Amino acid sequence: MDSNFLRSISVRASRRADWNHLQSRDGKEGFLANGKSYQDSPMKIIWKRGFIRLVLVAGIIWGLLILTALLFHVWSCQSSIAFFSALCNKSSIIYGAIQSLGLVTPPHRCSIPVANDPNKIVIPKRRSPEKYVQSLSYFMEDFTTTNGSQSPPLFGGHITWQQRDESFKVKPNMKVHCGFIRNGGAEMAQKDVKYVKKCRFVVASGIFDGYDTPHQPSNISARSQKLFCFLMVVDEVSLEFIKKNVTVREDNEGGEWVGIWRLILLKHPPYDEPRRNGKVPKILTHRLFPQAQYSIWIDGKMELIVDPLLLLERYLWREKNTFAIAQHKHHRNVYEEADANKRRKRYARPLIDLHMKIYRYEGMEPWNPKKTTPSDIPEGAIIIREHTALNNLFSCLWFNEVHLFTPRDQLSFGYVVYRLGGLFKFFMFPNCEYNSIFILHNHTREHSSKVEWVKSLDEFKKDKTGGLKESRGGLGLWTPYPGDLDSVVLPPVKRTSKAG
Repeated sequence: MDSNFLRSISVRASRRADWNHLQSRDGKEGFLANGKSYQDSPMKIIWKRGFIRLVLVAGIIWGLLILTALLFHVWSCQSSIAFFSALCNKSSIIYGAIQSLGLVTPPHRCSIPVANDPNKIVIPKRRSPEKYVQSLSYFMEDFTTTNGSQSPPLFGGHITWQQRDESFKVKPNMKVHCGFIRNGGAEMAQKDVKYVKKCRFVVASGIFDGYDTPHQPSNISARSQKLFCFLMVVDEVSLEFIKKNVTVREDNEGGEWVGIWRLILLKHPPYDEPRRNGKVPKILTHRLFPQAQYSIWIDGKMELIVDPLLLLERYLWREKNTFAIAQHKHHRNVYEEADANKRRKRYARPLIDLHMKIYRYEGMEPWNPKKTTPSDIPEGAIIIREHTALNNLFSCLWFNEVHLFTPRDQLSFGYVVYRLGGLFKFFMFPNCEYNSIFILHNHTREHSSKVEWVKSLDEFKKDKTGGLKESRGGLGLWTPYPGDLDSVVLPPVKRTSKAG
């Protein structure tokens, strides 16, 4: 017992001696030779190790959250559930990245039965015969007055409900509104007017509001390069954007080029909404380029990868068609397409509903297999046509609907076909062939306008600046309609696809 007590006293004494020795080193009490506090150093070590662990754990959790978000994005883009598929933004950078990694299903493509050699294609020597319309002319002046004062001219004109109704009654000699009202905007420079006069075969595209950059076509034969004019229609904003981001060369006559594309500037855009401006060259190609006999329209985000001469032979000349357009991937029913546009916020929801109520009041039925057309909804990014009088009339009437109502041209296509009573014939080819004609590129940025987010007509009334209500387009939605639209009930929509 005594020996243990004495041993503990000696151990304490030796520890106290060691401690006193450490305190006396370097003349500073409580510090080690390297300047660190002897008592604090274990705590600092523990704190540093804990902080490193915390950083590692936080990094792992953050990585798992990002991975979960990416997996959810991939799953939502493939989901057949409407709510989750609505969360998929296919124009986003994230979607483009995961698509490049092969994590999403690519668009369904099928081989196009085109001819093997564009040099062996025989171009028809005569135009297609005109059966129903022999002469088509256009209104050029806009004299409509409002409240006793002259209103500024509108590019599409102040079309009355009676004029609109008369325009659908096909006669041998017709005069209709078809844009390009004098002093209504969308003027071309004289150098471009002179150039396009020589264009009989046209590949046309358009970029507005700096939304895209030109993409060079591929697989174009030498014959097609000589035969076709490749015309890229742009506004001032897009031309400036292109010059900052792409090499633009100027020829001896002042023409501006990006690769094979001749840039055609439309000065003074006719509409407030850039998407509505984009419908001018898309639908009214025959007005912009009146000497053209054949045209192929492709949207600005697309890269053409099939020789245009092969497209004319496949979709027009082989089966003696004059107008060809692709079938929509998901929808055939105009009311279902309208529902998808509302969910995707492509225009003001109450104005889309009003647009559809007018069509329903005028007898537009939902698509069904008994209809003579494969679908009422086209994929309008590619339009292949011969500029016959009836096709030009159809394009004018189609544009008038876009001018009067919403800029969503898919909603108007089937309606104009319906109003022409089966006289307008067209070839609607499979969507898988449509996907094989081009490579789709992302837009330069997300497009959005305040109008697209409006949920009620009251929001238009509350906006004191008038910025929500377009001043030059869509006026048919604000003009009193000569019918009781309050009694119209839109057909129920069964969402048959994940689109939107």
